[in-house]
Amino acid sequence: MSDLETFRRETRAWLEANCPPEMRRPMTSENDTYWGGRNAKFSSEPQRVWFERMRDRGWTVPDWPKEYGGGGLSPAEHKVLREEMAAMGARSPLSSFGIWMLGPALLKYGTEAQKKEHLPKIAAGLIRWCQGYSEPNAGSDLASLQTRAESDGDDYIINGQKIWTSYANYADWIFCLVRTDPAAKKHDGISFILFDMASKGVSTKPILLISGYSPFCETFFDNVRVPKSQVVGQVNRGWDVAKYLLQHERAMISGMGERGVGRPLGQVAADSVGTDERGRLEDTMLRSQISTFEVDEAALAAAAERAIDLAKAGQSHPAFSSAMKYYGTELNKRRHEILMSAGGIDALEWESERSRGGARPRAWLRTKANSIEGGTSEVMLGIVAKRILDLPGA
Repeated sequence: MSDLETFRRETRAWLEANCPPEMRRPMTSENDTYWGGRNAKFSSEPQRVWFERMRDRGWTVPDWPKEYGGGGLSPAEHKVLREEMAAMGARSPLSSFGIWMLGPALLKYGTEAQKKEHLPKIAAGLIRWCQGYSEPNAGSDLASLQTRAESDGDDYIINGQKIWTSYANYADWIFCLVRTDPAAKKHDGISFILFDMASKGVSTKPILLISGYSPFCETFFDNVRVPKSQVVGQVNRGWDVAKYLLQHERAMISGMGERGVGRPLGQVAADSVGTDERGRLEDTMLRSQISTFEVDEAALAAAAERAIDLAKAGQSHPAFSSAMKYYGTELNKRRHEILMSAGGIDALEWESERSRGGARPRAWLRTKANSIEGGTSEVMLGIVAKRILDLPGA
């Protein structure tokens, strides 16, 4: 038996013994997600048990080095772990912008002191992070950002505003783009800096969306003092860090279109439209839509797995995350369109107890932002056309 086969067998046995049955069921609400942080609370005892067991094994971030709180797994071992968790339907023990976005950037650009300070806390779910990128006048054209960081001895004094800051009102720290040299060219003079959201001068204001939820915030900085030692990468070269992090953000967003999120569409649709004598959906049109969707869903999952393998081998195209982001978000929007169709008039219920507070239409409305956040679909297609397909500019 090969070492990898042995690892698979041992991993499967460990997961079977340690993943609570409740953590093998599809998630049904935001409460099923554990984000960690200073003020984090577990929604259930099984959620706590699952997180702590995975954390203690280093498997909240399986492929990070052990000295930073990770599991130290090789790319092949990490792939096996993902496959075995997917096979049993095991939920991720920890959701975190620190894991998905900041961590990879710190591993590449951070100083050793920064890595030792922040990575173990991310892995242990001790600090919840948010992202300070977009501004009222700098969204898709992010390099136009105007939040200023002015030098004052060993510190920077930060003034400005960010917008669409996901969960900023719950975050403990922020990774933020600021302009440290206003006289530099557009993409120059930007620095990538980390600071505590509890710092004096930081405030947030949730934005109420059409769905009725407020996952995004306006974030304001009024003379916020931040040590210069918290700049990641070179001063005035933060755009390099920003671009690298965006690749991981777009890959993370594309994951919304992957299979394994909730119950299969066919089962959900059957609850509403029923099945025929052969156990098939009564609605043949809906049945066809779901079949086509599931083929595309499987294709995205295969492409995502390939992208991970290429990234681990250092062979990935830097623009491929844009293609994945576009396809994944459009697929996620299709999933929720089908869910609305399957629910019929019942899917329009907005506040009833039966509809869990209008969970389905609110989730459907929320997906409309998928093609905006992390870079609009139009920008993603432009990147694919220019950098992957080598098409001429307009």
